[in-house]
Amino acid sequence: MKQSEEKIYLRIARALEDDILSGLIREHEPVPSTHQYAEHYQVNPATAAKGVAILHKAGLLYKKRGLGLYVSQGARDSIQGERREEFRERFIVPMVEEAFKVGVSKRDLVAMIMAE
Repeated sequence: MKQSEEKIYLRIARALEDDILSGLIREHEPVPSTHQYAEHYQVNPATAAKGVAILHKAGLLYKKRGLGLYVSQGARDSIQGERREEFRERFIVPMVEEAFKVGVSKRDLVAMIMAE
């Protein structure tokens, strides 16, 4: 698989998660077809299907025979929880580590955050 294809199907999965988080697609509503994603991203439908399959495999989407994929009950909460942990690992942990290195106390760090 080409590296660019991998990035595209992960972007499709992330975009679908974003649509669920924002409420654009709600629980038990249909998601766009893989052909619609393929057309939008100008990729092969199989590449688009890989992105959608990530969410289906994670249980965030379910199939209705003959109708397509729909957003599962609790998908938004699940995505939100995963994204919070990702945010903590990507931003908060490094920020706290750097604050410690430069002598910023927890109290000062909280004050800095609250001032924003």
